[in-house]
Amino acid sequence: MFVEERQSAIMEELHANGKVKVKELSERFCVSEDLIRKDLSALEAKGLLKKAYGGAVLIRENIHRKIAAQRKDVNQEEKRGIAKAAVDLIQEGDVVFLDISTVNIRVARELVEREKQATIVTNMLEVVSILADSSLPVIFIGGEFDYGRDGFVGSLAMEQIMKFRFDISFLGVVGIDVHDNSVYTYMANDGATKRAILSSSKQAFMVCESDKFMQIGNYRYAGADEFTGIITDHKLDRENEKLMKNMQLCIQLAE
Repeated sequence: MFVEERQSAIMEELHANGKVKVKELSERFCVSEDLIRKDLSALEAKGLLKKAYGGAVLIRENIHRKIAAQRKDVNQEEKRGIAKAAVDLIQEGDVVFLDISTVNIRVARELVEREKQATIVTNMLEVVSILADSSLPVIFIGGEFDYGRDGFVGSLAMEQIMKFRFDISFLGVVGIDVHDNSVYTYMANDGATKRAILSSSKQAFMVCESDKFMQIGNYRYAGADEFTGIITDHKLDRENEKLMKNMQLCIQLAE
């Protein structure tokens, strides 16, 4: 096997598993561990991975802060499918929380289209705007503007949120690292507010596209195993799916 072929195979395994081990790669390719370390060093020099003790881990893209207006037109088909799957989980009469998330913009539109009767609680301005002309009962959570001025977060918002008991909530994420059991957002205020929603919910689902598994934010607000489950698109890889099933998470894939 040529060097390029072996390194390509290493990257395939890294993308599938999130990490690789020198000893296992040495046995798989029937080469010395020193040769595998040279491969990892070469791939690290290209910015494709980060060497770690005994192996290497995948470099996750650190997504810098963007307001919802900059993100809402990305992955539209995936978001539409995720929203449909989310609304399928809502029962008539449920009290539902939609937090600051571009996927939840789609969830709000889907609720209006289906005329599904549920009480919607939200801290996102665009969600309120979409629901304003509908017949759905809507409760708006106030507080301080988040960094993108997309909605309200912070102590005042959390105080109101903690007085509720939501039947189901849908929370956006900036990045997920299942191997590290971490769910990320951008900033601490937003993370603390999301944490309050999570604590006040009978069921809580992450709603995100599968590319969030390759991204990371600046603030860890929860462990993946603290959620009821995740609603994502059909591009979810087998390794992440296996790890989440081991955490007993409910996995809903958009059609």
